Amino acid sequence: MERKDLVSLIVKNGTSVKEAMKQMDLVGLKILFVVDSAGKFIGTLTDGDFRRWILANKSFNDEIKKICNKKPIKFSSENYDIDMVKRVMVEHRLEAVPIVDNSQKIVKVLFWEDVFGNRYKKIEKKLKVPLAIMAGGEGARLSPFTKILPKPLIPINEKPIAEVIMDRFAEFGCAEFYFLLGYKGAMIQSYFDSAKNNYKPVYIFENKPGGTAGALKLLSNHLTKGSFFVSNCDILIEADYADMYESHIRDDNDITIVGAMRHFVVPYGIIAMEEGGQIAKLIEKPEYDFLVNTGMYILKKEVLSYIPKNEKFDFTDLIKKTREKGGKIGVYPVSEKSWLDIGQLELLGEAVSGSLGEKWNRMKARTL
Repeated sequence: MERKDLVSLIVKNGTSVKEAMKQMDLVGLKILFVVDSAGKFIGTLTDGDFRRWILANKSFNDEIKKICNKKPIKFSSENYDIDMVKRVMVEHRLEAVPIVDNSQKIVKVLFWEDVFGNRYKKIEKKLKVPLAIMAGGEGARLSPFTKILPKPLIPINEKPIAEVIMDRFAEFGCAEFYFLLGYKGAMIQSYFDSAKNNYKPVYIFENKPGGTAGALKLLSNHLTKGSFFVSNCDILIEADYADMYESHIRDDNDITIVGAMRHFVVPYGIIAMEEGGQIAKLIEKPEYDFLVNTGMYILKKEVLSYIPKNEKFDFTDLIKKTREKGGKIGVYPVSEKSWLDIGQLELLGEAVSGSLGEKWNRMKARTL
């Protein structure tokens, strides 16, 4: 990427963490380059830097000088050679490196695919981790559409969303899929039994609705010791699943919740009252940032023992029970634009029309 195309990747040192996160989301890449007021390169920002900042519960209004890597790797435009770049990128697991001129201004950025080309896929770490897809709900949020078609079969372009989810996990090496079925489960099984793909999912039917986590109990006899992914059937997450899983193992979490940053603006002035009916203050169109549950998790198999048989049991209950047993509950944050939830009625029309599928394809293209 040459200098004239670098504007979207450059962020000034005085920018807030919140604004830099928004910029990275818009750019769709995993790195930004920090410059000073004179345009000199002084640091890098990655999605991992943002993730660590979120987990440290720091303020989004702080300037990025508190978060960026101030000792980044760079190469001079006068004397770098591509073999040196390759060695450094492999050794430090870098996705991109900047090339600077004598005044320390960035003239070019070399991304992994620029340097290695098609070799990227060959060295990408692959997972062999099971995925359980929660597909038993009636899809009340999408009624009346789900009176006819179950949520997992809602199309994203030419594929049902459940198959798109499986495709993404398969890219990371996952090949063991479990459908936890209830409402219109036979229709879902019929589709995948006749679909022209290489997946051979295991179908597990629950006799009655067991809440958002109750059906997981039925996995106990199917999974070996270890951890596995869980995904709702109506959400899409664009993230590095390998890094997600490594984080879960490294932190020795019993449950890891994938959370997405969401920014909300209240479109009204908010009135704060004091006793006697007097106004304390008026807050004009306040903004709030939250880390919300996306509906994707990583679980140790052992936590399934906390789920009672034949009882309604939600994920909130499972989290509470795990904590009571001394287990660890962790969070893996992703950006707002990395999460698509077609359970929102306003997104259904986009899914059926194909525009939601186009959004998903754009999200996938962000992964280097």
